[in-house]
Amino acid sequence: MRNLMSEIQKNLTFFLVCIAIVVALALLARLAERFMPEKRKVTPARRVAIIGICAAIATVLHVLDFPLLFLAPEFYKLDFSELPVLLCGFFLGPSATVACEGIKILLKLVLKSTSTAFVGDFANFVVGCSLVLPATIIYHTHKSRHSALIGLAVGCICMTVFGSAFNAVYLLPKFAQLYGMPLDTIIAMGTKINGNIHNVSTFVLICVAPLNLIKSAAVSVLTLLLYKRVARPLFGLRQ
Repeated sequence: MRNLMSEIQKNLTFFLVCIAIVVALALLARLAERFMPEKRKVTPARRVAIIGICAAIATVLHVLDFPLLFLAPEFYKLDFSELPVLLCGFFLGPSATVACEGIKILLKLVLKSTSTAFVGDFANFVVGCSLVLPATIIYHTHKSRHSALIGLAVGCICMTVFGSAFNAVYLLPKFAQLYGMPLDTIIAMGTKINGNIHNVSTFVLICVAPLNLIKSAAVSVLTLLLYKRVARPLFGLRQ
């Protein structure tokens, strides 16, 4: 009975933390929009449709994730699902970015469930937001290619630094706790890939940070190349 109550408490605590962070990100996005000089006029129905389309595309890209076994253990996977999320955010703004990212995770759970005790799904949402939210906010302060470049560069830095720190401080210990895999076992998986890995700090520095940097850089480059081309037929963007 004590074990059952302990498991319930662990899962409930994790659930509440997830809810709190999701709400905080949504509020941050809404607050940022208040200080933006210009808002694109889009009807509510069209806004919902665009977010839905982008979230659906993002879900497909998320399901098609793949590991980089030479860089990190197999439960760390690379995907390009932030690309349609960024396209959506560049067109509609920060709030749409967070909504699209969240819907993507929910749809993925419906289609594929979870293989990481929901920790990986939560990580994908939060770390993904650390890329798309700063990039979207900076782009919308002054819509230009220059601001897009700055926003994406800042997003890459945030995703690499914050994603690594968040893994070390919260995600890895929580994954070990909820998934039932000792943290030492996870570190040992990293050691097999690179002998310089011997603790959590070296694990995130050698495995997690490069993976986040590769993903954020690839998504940013694709966004710059595709936004104007995709936005015209998908969003009806004329400028």
